[in-house]
Amino acid sequence: MTQDFQKQMCNFLIKHGIKNFIGVPDSTLKNFIEEATKRKKIIIATREEEAIGIASGFALSKSNSLVFMQNAGFANSISTITSLVQLYEIPLIFFIGWRGYLKKDAPEHMKIGKIQPNLLKILDLPSKIITDKNWKVSCNWALKKLANHESSALIIRRLFHD
Repeated sequence: MTQDFQKQMCNFLIKHGIKNFIGVPDSTLKNFIEEATKRKKIIIATREEEAIGIASGFALSKSNSLVFMQNAGFANSISTITSLVQLYEIPLIFFIGWRGYLKKDAPEHMKIGKIQPNLLKILDLPSKIITDKNWKVSCNWALKKLANHESSALIIRRLFHD
């Protein structure tokens, strides 16, 4: 994913009604986060569950929100997603960096990277993998889900090593 692509995606989501970007930084999403920070639309959380709680409060006050995190944080927040977001049908867009997608990633990313697609299916959380070719279509899909009071996840593969 190029810098322009992440920045374009951030600005597209802002233009289409996302008011808040809350999450835990991940270098996979670095340029997205940088643009949201520049636009003063970001809240950095210390934990993914905290980000989901803040975004849920915004969503309940009719302020559309996106929660960003890496997939290890997504795994950590499964209970919050099932017992808050899904139980109370709170519409959010999740933006998740997929570490462990590459076969030669850091060892700590490999297990969660392998099981991430299954976690999304088990949670019945609709998701799309975004690329530089389909990001706008995928964002429109997520925005439509949000308008229908449904949560969804946009997944970005981590194609580099730090």
